[in-house]
Amino acid sequence: MKSSAIGCAVLLMTFQGIAGAADPVGCRAPQFAEVGWTDITLTTSLTTAVLEGLGYAPKVITLSTGIAYKAMEGKSIDVFLGTWDPALIEAAQPYYNNKSIQTVRVNLTGAKFTLAVPRYVYEQGVKSYADLDTYKSKFGGKIYGVEPGGNKPIQNLIADNAYNLGSWSLVESSEKGMLTQVGRQIRKNDWIVFLGWAPHPMNKNIELEYLSGGDKYYGENFGASSVRTDVRTGYLEECPNVGQLLKNLEFSIDAENTMMDYVINGGLDPRSAVKKWLSAHPEWLDRTLLDVQTVEGQPGLAAVKSYMDTASK
Repeated sequence: MKSSAIGCAVLLMTFQGIAGAADPVGCRAPQFAEVGWTDITLTTSLTTAVLEGLGYAPKVITLSTGIAYKAMEGKSIDVFLGTWDPALIEAAQPYYNNKSIQTVRVNLTGAKFTLAVPRYVYEQGVKSYADLDTYKSKFGGKIYGVEPGGNKPIQNLIADNAYNLGSWSLVESSEKGMLTQVGRQIRKNDWIVFLGWAPHPMNKNIELEYLSGGDKYYGENFGASSVRTDVRTGYLEECPNVGQLLKNLEFSIDAENTMMDYVINGGLDPRSAVKKWLSAHPEWLDRTLLDVQTVEGQPGLAAVKSYMDTASK
């Protein structure tokens, strides 16, 4: 009887230990890829702030999109929150095919991603991709994009000679560099065609119009898009607690627009912007931390709220 009671106690302790177990030590420093786009910078900052509140020590590494996927294949990156669909699917597809990366979920819907022009250019006749080459000299035969790896649809557009754009060139830069050039051209009332997307404050700061006709390259309805959370294959099983957070993780157009406005127009750094947004939207944590624990196996919601409260003082 005594040995039976001892056995039951040991079994109960074992069960409790399993039930409250946190991720293995090797999961304590998840590696995130970040590609220099303001929206992904902010969603990554928001996610890593939550992880810090849970007791993790996340690391963020800035890479181009192509290198980010390659790094996930090589297991030096665990998570990427910025696979725009359809814009980046071609770049990601080889890694889906060889099963080195997998999609956890769609974290944002209602986005758009396609070519855009200043409104004064639109009003002078450039309303679709088919209109661009008619005014090639005004545009200098150039389409302005973001960093290498993020412009595959534009490269395909040129390679296919779609809309007679085969002799045009792609100018690759960065989000900031591209928008600086857009601003420079607008101040001179010069013409420019560039990669535009929403959510992004450019839609408030620039009088722009999106071009029709890019369905084959950016999708229908002016590049109507969603954004995926991708991880290296096996990560969800290795680190189930972080995996649960990623499964819960969902953003909104309004939230991202607000946080980006704090950064671009309000002068806040990304971490301050996400903390300001979280202070006004604590309900987001309630949903995001459902069934998520701290590294010590304690309830995650209380720990993160306490961390955010302390950090904001």
